Amino acid sequence: MALSRKSLTLLRARDAHCWHCGATDDLVPHHRKNRGMGGSKLLDGLDNLMLVCAFWNGEMESTSADAASARGWGHKIPAWQTSDMPVFDLVKHRWYTLLENGTKVEFIIGECF
Repeated sequence: MALSRKSLTLLRARDAHCWHCGATDDLVPHHRKNRGMGGSKLLDGLDNLMLVCAFWNGEMESTSADAASARGWGHKIPAWQTSDMPVFDLVKHRWYTLLENGTKVEFIIGECF
């Protein structure tokens, strides 16, 4: 996956740590909604991307139990789901909505998404 330098800079500014474990090293871009093999770059929007550690990225893709947990936290979303589904930061214990401009806003429980 080749993100633009601007997109990667915005992603790193928003995601200073892995959303799952809090690691700050070895972070990789993760598509919440999978692009698939050679899939569309339309899914490279910052509302569909998050930085996670390489370990968690691999676990979400290879372990069914971790994939299920990732779906519950919004780290993975099905193809039919819109990217405005909130994502849970397990380190900060807060839900956020990721925005196309590379920022995030805290999601308040009870709001519709």
